[in-house]
Amino acid sequence: VENLYEHVSEIPQKGLREKLTNNKELAFLSKKLVTIHIDVPVEIDFHTLRAAKRNTSGLIRIFGELEFRSLASKLRDTEEFVEEVSPSRDTTRPHPSDISSDEHSYHCITSLHALDELCVMLSEAGQIAMDTETTSADALRAELVGLAFACTEREAYYVPVRNDNKDSIDDGTLFGSALHTDAAPNNTSDALPLAAVLGKMKPILENPSIRKIGQDIKYDILVLKAHGIHVEGIAFDTMVASYIIRADGQHSLDALAKEYLGYTMMTFEELVGKGRNQKHITEVPLDALANYSAQDADMMLRVYQRQLTKLQELEMLGLCNEVEFPLIPVLARMEFAGISLNVEYLSRMSKDLDRQINDLVREIYRAAGEEFNINSTQQLADILFKKLNLPTVRKTKTGFSTDVNVLETLKGLHPIIDKLLDYRQFTKLKSTYIDALPQLINPQTGRVHTSFNQTVAATGRLSGSDPNLQNIPIRTEIGRAIRKAFTARGQDSVLMSADYSQIELRVMAHISGDEGLVEAFRNNEDIHASTAAKVFGVDPADLTRDMRRKAKEVNFGIMYGIGPFGLATRLEITQSESREIIAKYFERFPKVKQYINDTIDSARRHGYVSTQLGRRRYLPDINSRNRNIRSNAERQAINMPIQGTAADMIKVAMINIDKEIVGKKMKSTMLLQVHDELVFEVHASEVSAMKEIVLDRMRSSLRLNVPIVVDIGTGNNWLEAH
Repeated sequence: VENLYEHVSEIPQKGLREKLTNNKELAFLSKKLVTIHIDVPVEIDFHTLRAAKRNTSGLIRIFGELEFRSLASKLRDTEEFVEEVSPSRDTTRPHPSDISSDEHSYHCITSLHALDELCVMLSEAGQIAMDTETTSADALRAELVGLAFACTEREAYYVPVRNDNKDSIDDGTLFGSALHTDAAPNNTSDALPLAAVLGKMKPILENPSIRKIGQDIKYDILVLKAHGIHVEGIAFDTMVASYIIRADGQHSLDALAKEYLGYTMMTFEELVGKGRNQKHITEVPLDALANYSAQDADMMLRVYQRQLTKLQELEMLGLCNEVEFPLIPVLARMEFAGISLNVEYLSRMSKDLDRQINDLVREIYRAAGEEFNINSTQQLADILFKKLNLPTVRKTKTGFSTDVNVLETLKGLHPIIDKLLDYRQFTKLKSTYIDALPQLINPQTGRVHTSFNQTVAATGRLSGSDPNLQNIPIRTEIGRAIRKAFTARGQDSVLMSADYSQIELRVMAHISGDEGLVEAFRNNEDIHASTAAKVFGVDPADLTRDMRRKAKEVNFGIMYGIGPFGLATRLEITQSESREIIAKYFERFPKVKQYINDTIDSARRHGYVSTQLGRRRYLPDINSRNRNIRSNAERQAINMPIQGTAADMIKVAMINIDKEIVGKKMKSTMLLQVHDELVFEVHASEVSAMKEIVLDRMRSSLRLNVPIVVDIGTGNNWLEAH
């Protein structure tokens, strides 16, 4: 550094020379800070610091407590690892193993006599782990290839099946001829007739007193339901349990076997191959398929035993038994029911949107002064930032960003921005929903069957796929128009929509106990107007729409840990103004501020936050030294107990409503869950009864110290009902 500054005047680049000159003190301070002094007196015998024999078992125990799963797994795989036997420790975890080295007894059932013996054993078992092998990941289009069962660890049974009548089946059922492949199977010669197997298994699978354990057991329920069997007695799902234990972990059976048992499972890819050499599942040798499927059932049972202990330790078994596991058959019934779609309406909508998109393209070209590829980020960036000289917002590795957040920031600076935002929205909704939805109709049922996922969102919310209806915007005209395409089955049915009103704000009032918020809800006040009056210090009669809008942004923003910058961006005001609004909000609602501080403090001490029912979200970055990373974790800490409790509420409501529908053998069905809304297909004769059931069960799902309001409506389509 000294040499550099002796010759600083010789540096040809003016900018670099000036930076060095202006920051000379900082440069020497930096050198001082990074200098390692080797002349410090050290009074330690370095030989005593030499690593002794590693206490591998102790390390693994510590890694387990800290949930360092990858490190623990790598340590177990080392040759020197020999687990010590101690009466004070759990010694159930075996040495690392796989199917070739693990002690097990797997059986393939290829005779009706052996099947009868298996059925007797399963009937007498208090609980069984079960798995299905099929031809498709789509449960409602899958052909059943076999079933696997396990009653005791290390012993499992595989029952291969064949459908002798599949060539003649074309009856419009969910397991008709359209479900079968043209692949020539070579593993069915010893398989048992499907009808015979299902006939013998039906009493066992439908017996609620026999506890069923599975991995993603909802899939197995749907497969068997499509084959006429209604599985009862769902007791445990290892995938869902893994999600409850650690939502951000890996939930596949392979990962769970590795984590809990140190066991490396045979993968599906190893079974069928990959690429050009990949076999159809019916072409896999029977002994290999039997071992693979029996191994699955065995691992489910083994993992279940370990997870049960873990859930008890975490005091989360109640959440599983009372909410998550009972929800599985409810979701299966919803997925199986599906919802009708007005394809003709979507076709007309698609053509109309095509015209609007083409008009937008011409307007964008006109605003840009030239034609270009609107979908090209590079070309669009050149137009916006070079030709039109709009300010750049964010740079990526490939150039300046033109994503929707950037465009939102540029609103009002040029007419092209609003047109680009409309273009993005229209093209996305057209490709994602308007044109895609008809392709998702099941040919056997004529309906769309959404998949509801329990193990995705870290807050406990359900998510959806194929299609994901959560992302249909309700506040835009085109989003509302898409909802109109979802219809009731026939003239004797209507759709019913029941929506929690401002549920997260009500949960925040309950959790924080803030008197101002609680009083506003108890008095049935307009919460945003009430907040605006308190924050801006005006009489409710003198409120402006802009004040209410700002208060609404603050109310919802606070729940998501919004700061001055975020609020300023949303309200298009300065940060000093937004900082003042937030300060006034906390002044009027002090217990909300206390909730935020207490929650962040608790998260820092314990590493997680939890909902009212005990659902946890771990926050590994809550103590990060990086301010941005830590701030994001703090926002998650503030929001999760609120959003997660609201998610728990609607799940409990779904379970209780379904119990009424099934128990009373009603014709109505629950179809969809989207955010805080439930959608039902209701028979005309049951509208009044269903309204009463739905309102009562949604209001009473979890007791809050503020009223729970549910908006409910009916109509021929989803838009009318909502």
